[in-house]
Amino acid sequence: MRIALAQIHSGSDLAENLGTIREFTARAAEAGARLIVFPEATMRAFGNPLRDIAEPLDGPWATAVREIALEHGITVVAGMFTPGSEPAGTDGRDDRTTGKPRVRNTLLVTGPDVSASYTKIHLYDAFGFAESDTVEPGDTPATFELDGVTFGLATCYDVRFPALFTANALAGATVQIVCASWGPGPGKVEQWELLTRARAIDTTSHLLACGQADPGTLGIENPDRLPTGVGHSGVVNPFGEDVTRADGSVQLLFADLDPEVVRRARAALPVLANRVTL
Repeated sequence: MRIALAQIHSGSDLAENLGTIREFTARAAEAGARLIVFPEATMRAFGNPLRDIAEPLDGPWATAVREIALEHGITVVAGMFTPGSEPAGTDGRDDRTTGKPRVRNTLLVTGPDVSASYTKIHLYDAFGFAESDTVEPGDTPATFELDGVTFGLATCYDVRFPALFTANALAGATVQIVCASWGPGPGKVEQWELLTRARAIDTTSHLLACGQADPGTLGIENPDRLPTGVGHSGVVNPFGEDVTRADGSVQLLFADLDPEVVRRARAALPVLANRVTL
């Protein structure tokens, strides 16, 4: 199966971001891809208001993405924001109370034969950023099937928590997808690459890591080090080896996934079969 990773840079304008999805999806489909993955926050970049643009999975933005996928006969995975139900402080995580409903950080999966979604479980309350101020966490792993292959879903900070990826693998996933808008900083690119390789090895799965491009490659400054991307998207095989890896710039990556590689890896390194519940 040929897959594509769209390492894009989202802005604040929903229509412009939708136009980017349309452009990259058309290019991927023309090249024979069955699946294209976009980053977390494709709908609107972090650092912009999110509550005013959050919409349900049958809202106008998601419907437009669905129409693009159907037009090109390809499955699209893209990060968006859906309405939450609780204000900060009501879930026992902290004592902040804004009184305003938060949003959910959601991955939309849509295509001719696929309809699924995933709500980010592990929120990025780290390195001085507090995602939980405005985002409500999910609590359920999610997988979907395309052409007989099961894919597991994860978002950004989730990559630091191996149990989610193991749960996806135990649910049948042989390919893991991580959509991200990674925060910059010393050593952060190295951590991203290390973690994505580790999660592939942990689960002896292919791993598709799609992040927002580095704004600096477009001349856009990020003095507050908001999590708006560092690039370095990549495809990792089940042995933890990079099949392809981007730099920080906007680009479209392709890879051909061979299920036989997963079968060989799981026969040689049966970590899923050998695991012990402690």
